[in-house]
Amino acid sequence: MPNVPAEKLIEVARGLLVAAGASEQEAEVIARYNIGANLVGHDSHGIILIPTYIDRIKVGHIVPQAPWVITQETATTTVIDGNWGFGYAVTDRAMRYTIEKAKTQNVAAATVFRQSHIGRLASYPLLAAKEGMIAMITADSGRSAKAVAPFGGAKPRLGTNPISFAIPSNLDGPFVFDMATSAAAAGKINVATARGEQVPTGWLIDAEGKPSTDPRVLKSGGALLPLGGAEGYKGTGLAAIVEIMSGLLTGLGFGVEPSGRHNDGCFIAVFNVAAFRDLAMFKQEVTEFAHYLKATPLAQGFTEVFYPGEVEFNKERDRRKNGVPIEDSTWAKIRDLAHGYGIADKLGL
Repeated sequence: MPNVPAEKLIEVARGLLVAAGASEQEAEVIARYNIGANLVGHDSHGIILIPTYIDRIKVGHIVPQAPWVITQETATTTVIDGNWGFGYAVTDRAMRYTIEKAKTQNVAAATVFRQSHIGRLASYPLLAAKEGMIAMITADSGRSAKAVAPFGGAKPRLGTNPISFAIPSNLDGPFVFDMATSAAAAGKINVATARGEQVPTGWLIDAEGKPSTDPRVLKSGGALLPLGGAEGYKGTGLAAIVEIMSGLLTGLGFGVEPSGRHNDGCFIAVFNVAAFRDLAMFKQEVTEFAHYLKATPLAQGFTEVFYPGEVEFNKERDRRKNGVPIEDSTWAKIRDLAHGYGIADKLGL
């Protein structure tokens, strides 16, 4: 696999998106968030997805330069119609808008519907943490094809339905939590497939409901399992709540819509820490709490305890220095797209 500098990947992603119809501003936001996922080690949400987004543009499932429309609003709440635009750009604007409301109202929330894939969830609450606020976001794929079987089930009925929180602190890296409510994100299955790797036991079942470590079974009638293993009802419960907050509260609904159009819905909430206690004291206490966790005596087989978000922070420092590993199959698709748009030389591909 080639190791590619992050700035080069951003340049390539931005160039391909503009060639596919995105505005310069949209392409900048998408590329920054998309490659940001690669940087922190979540390759499932990185440049491997750019060809998929371009395919969705070609069939009309993503609408470049779509209008961003507020359909309902109060002093503390906003309902946003993304009009099938790029999810990264739609949700970035929605989070920034909600942060501005929280600056004056202390608590603000928003729902977003009819937008494409929004990528790595942590990207958005991190914007609020930098402003001294706690933020959360949940997301689901509306009535897109499902990938996760509810606990005890043999067929998919839920999305991977992630949830993320970010907390302001004085730590070197951000205190941020981001998880799928399935045993693994669907994108990790795609990465394993692209790399010809197996996945851990407990992630997948095949079309007959039998456990499997072959990532290819997901696209052959199989399903991801919910978070929690033998207590997967916990993952199912979390996924159901996310589905309600991001699918039903937004009006997207549940089940599968026959066209296969991917339509992320999300719920955003932002809390101004200063409305609850002194921000500087809170940030320092969060920092001390993280250090307290890290000082825990180690269990057998472990070398370090990490606070939420620290693993990603360490990975980003490494990849900014040494580049991002990209599987050959993904890089070949990127190069083919660049040649197809006649911009391979321009992008150095």
